[in-house]
Amino acid sequence: MNHSIGLPYNPSNDLETGLKEDHVERMNRWTLAKLYLKALHRFRHTLVLKKAEEKKQAARKLLRAHTQALRAAAIFKEVADQVKGSGDYFPIEPDELARLTRSSDVDALQQYGGKEGLADLLKTDLDKGIGGDDLLKRTIKFGSNIYPPKTAMSHWTKKLGWHDVFSVAIAAAMFILITVLSEYIQARQFQHMIIREEIRNIKLKVIRAGRQVVVSNCDIVVGDVLPLKTGDEVPADGILIRGRSLAIDKSRVTGESKIFHKDSRNPFLRSGWKVEHGSATMLVTGVGKCTESGILRANTYSKDTENKTPLQVLLREVATFMGAVGFMGAAIVAYVVWFRDFFTGDNSNGSPEPGSTLEEVIRISTIAVAIFVVALPEMLPSAFNISRLSTMKKMKADNALVRRPAVCETMALCSDALCDKTGITLNQMTVSEAYAGEKKINFADSTSNLSPILSSLLVEGIAQNTSGSLSVLGSGDVQASGSPIDRAILHWGVKLGMNFDDIMSQSPVLQVLPFSSEKKRGGVALDLTHGRVHVHWKGAAEGVLASCTRYIGANDQVLPMDDEKLTFFQKAIEDMASGGLHCVAIAYRSLELENVLINSNGQLAQWELPEDDLILLAIVGMKDDSQPGIKDSVEILQRAGIKVRLVTHDNPQTAKAIAKECSILASDGSDVTEENLIEGKVFRELSDSQREGLAEKILVMARSSPNDKLLLVQALQKRGKIVAVTGYVSNDAHALHEADIGLAMGIQRTEVVKESSDIIILDDNFATVAKCFRWGRSMHEKVLKVMQQQLTANIVAVTINCMAAVYYRYIPLNAVQFVWVNLIIFGLGPLALATESPADHLMNVPPIDRGQTLIKYIQWKRLLTQVLYQIIALLVINFQGGSLLQNYTRDHATKVKNTMIFNTFVVCQISIEFGVRKTGIVDHPWKWITANSVFLGIVGIILLIQFIIIEFLGKAFFIVRLDWKEWQFSLTLGIVELLFALLLFLKHLVQRNHN
Repeated sequence: MNHSIGLPYNPSNDLETGLKEDHVERMNRWTLAKLYLKALHRFRHTLVLKKAEEKKQAARKLLRAHTQALRAAAIFKEVADQVKGSGDYFPIEPDELARLTRSSDVDALQQYGGKEGLADLLKTDLDKGIGGDDLLKRTIKFGSNIYPPKTAMSHWTKKLGWHDVFSVAIAAAMFILITVLSEYIQARQFQHMIIREEIRNIKLKVIRAGRQVVVSNCDIVVGDVLPLKTGDEVPADGILIRGRSLAIDKSRVTGESKIFHKDSRNPFLRSGWKVEHGSATMLVTGVGKCTESGILRANTYSKDTENKTPLQVLLREVATFMGAVGFMGAAIVAYVVWFRDFFTGDNSNGSPEPGSTLEEVIRISTIAVAIFVVALPEMLPSAFNISRLSTMKKMKADNALVRRPAVCETMALCSDALCDKTGITLNQMTVSEAYAGEKKINFADSTSNLSPILSSLLVEGIAQNTSGSLSVLGSGDVQASGSPIDRAILHWGVKLGMNFDDIMSQSPVLQVLPFSSEKKRGGVALDLTHGRVHVHWKGAAEGVLASCTRYIGANDQVLPMDDEKLTFFQKAIEDMASGGLHCVAIAYRSLELENVLINSNGQLAQWELPEDDLILLAIVGMKDDSQPGIKDSVEILQRAGIKVRLVTHDNPQTAKAIAKECSILASDGSDVTEENLIEGKVFRELSDSQREGLAEKILVMARSSPNDKLLLVQALQKRGKIVAVTGYVSNDAHALHEADIGLAMGIQRTEVVKESSDIIILDDNFATVAKCFRWGRSMHEKVLKVMQQQLTANIVAVTINCMAAVYYRYIPLNAVQFVWVNLIIFGLGPLALATESPADHLMNVPPIDRGQTLIKYIQWKRLLTQVLYQIIALLVINFQGGSLLQNYTRDHATKVKNTMIFNTFVVCQISIEFGVRKTGIVDHPWKWITANSVFLGIVGIILLIQFIIIEFLGKAFFIVRLDWKEWQFSLTLGIVELLFALLLFLKHLVQRNHN
């Protein structure tokens, strides 16, 4: 306490000061308490307000829920009313619209009152479109513009064999889990791909209520009015309302790179077509599955089923057989031997004394079930899936996308391959020969070798009568677009001195007749400035030449087509076709514009181009070079026992030349007969039995239609053949779907073809097709090797357990240990084999027959040798192991002996992994062991896990730790097994070097 300096000390002052300080302290405490009370009051008030607010929010939520419920009820009622009234709202059925569009019948359209009458039936204004307030009714009545993806089989409906019921719970659970998981992963991958391909959410414009609005292509409804412009894809089926110079490219759907002009005479439009140039508006008459594309998909797509492949069926039969063997062995051991000893009290073999009756029955039944379990090759389905998934991944790296996993195995069985020119040739045509002016000319020469009039008419016809175009790049090079034929002829025209842009601007086009696959020609009419009309034609050489009555000679003279000249040109076509050239003739006809107007009654749009009395200008032969290595690929398939057959629309001479160039026919033509080179028309006119008898002899089918290809597929299948078919246009969809293996070829393949195929060839190379068959055989071989290894383990385990059970009343290999062997050895084992690339010898043997046995004689010899060795080795340990373990007590020695049996059994299975590897790519024993680092890594992982189990997890597996000598004994027996595999490799190496 401080005191004033210099003043006398007074005690009363301290007392007074202390009282004041106490009073201040009490006041401070009261003030603080008051503040606490106020804060508490505020807190309580806040809680009250918070609870009140929560009640208000709850009331608002309840009111909102009631409001939404009432709104939903109103909407439901409205929808129900619309559903009820949608049938009467539109007096035309979806099927009627679909038939009208598919038939492309203008007369049928007129029966509905034309486009105006059809619009009235669909409640559509052709200028303003639909109102937009009846979209739901339209969707209910006519469907939505979505193609529903193919549904996959549910993996929860998986059927299991009767033997799985009796398996140990963990083994069955792990088996089912791995199998279902692997199938689910691959199914999800393909389902995702299908959905991604089929549902393409594209934004486009529609006219509704008199204005353009942007909607998704999935939201288009019947009755919509769509504007179309250059570059647009037609999103639905419909009818042309009005158009201006509308040209359609159907190649995405039909595969034909030809331009088709649409007008009031042919107003029908279909989904998937592309607007090449021009503009138009269309009335939608079909969406989604009601379009032609949707109907084709519905006819060709099939839902995934639970049907098993032949290999899966055989694997199931093997599993069923082994299950029966295990059941019989368990029953014999349990009820004949053990129960006999139990009731007679025979204990002469030194087995443990029987306990109570109930305990003994439980122990005997448990061991019997364990014997049954070790007999089951439970991991065979998982090994099959692992091999198949690995094969699919490797095939994708080789430019082959597998769409249906089951086809991986079917490729190993394939005996016949039907192919067209796609994939065999480069699909890049070039003019290599030409005939004009009464002679054969050098196509690379300039117009100096042609007369002026002939040269002028030729370049005019080339530039104007084409669906392609020319553009000059920055480097000065000329780039052509269009079909391969158009590109080749345009490039030839440039070499003749053609100025594409100048010619296109000189004469307006009066009429265009796009190329027709029925007429095999296309034409154009040009309005010349001096009152003349030139009609130019281009098409198949034989047909155009037959329409020519004159030709232009060397001196620009128009000469009559007499028999001598006709024979000369026919011989030229035959010679070029024999050389594998695609022949096209170019001709024209000159008319007076006045006569054209008179003949057309002033309506040029209704005028049909004259196709007769033509003047021949030139005949050109175009070469489509073969794919590099195509001959080697075909020969590889032929050595593998796969018969390659060419099915093409080309004439017989061209088809024969292509077949000889690809080794489908002998290069000298010595094997050509009337039976192995046939035209499609001849084949289709035969009876079913005649086609079936002739099918196997056919090597080349010329001038064939898509239906001819389908008939050939069906005829071969009736003969028991496994048929693969290549295709790229929509017309091939039925043949691809019918074939055992459908391969979609062509980078410009259509969507329908992709969905009808099993495999998509991404690089258009026939060599990739040959790789597919090699991968299929490789997968089949790997599955069989795993099966042999699995059967070896099952037979050894059952034999050892049965013999030990009869003698000792217990089994050395229990169910838990065999679960480990199944999950690790036969789980990682197939994965290790999956890293191996296909062996060369696979394509030097015939295809696998559906009915042949899985295991051949030589394979049985190898399997039984391995089984015999392992049984002897394990029996020595089981019955003589006591003499090796004299330092242990009897009980501990039994546990060590069983552990050694388990360890030796596992090590022998690992050694077999080396024996089932391929041996065709190495030529030294050390390389044979170390050639595949991934394989060695997986084997190392298996050994490491085995070491951890024995040394640290013994109790879980009913085993004990081993010392080094005991490990050494097990490893030695495994090395002996490995030496067997090494001897087999050396034998194979000697045989290969000898050959």
